Amino acid sequence: MSVNADELALLTKYFQKTFNNATLAVRARPKIKDSAELYIGEEFLGVVTKIIDEGETSYDLSMSILDFDLEEL
Repeated sequence: MSVNADELALLTKYFQKTFNNATLAVRARPKIKDSAELYIGEEFLGVVTKIIDEGETSYDLSMSILDFDLEEL
């Protein structure tokens, strides 16, 4: 159930198009294969988890927002 290179490329294109931002990139995780990491430039944004349920594949984006990040606005 690992995220392969083709999926990383497709997910990257999806996020770039959806958020109109060419600096978004989905990268493989070094030790965990069922998920990948979403970056904007070099800044980590969240984890994209691959889910296979009843023969269908989906991807779940989990992004944490820290309270001190909100204070900077």
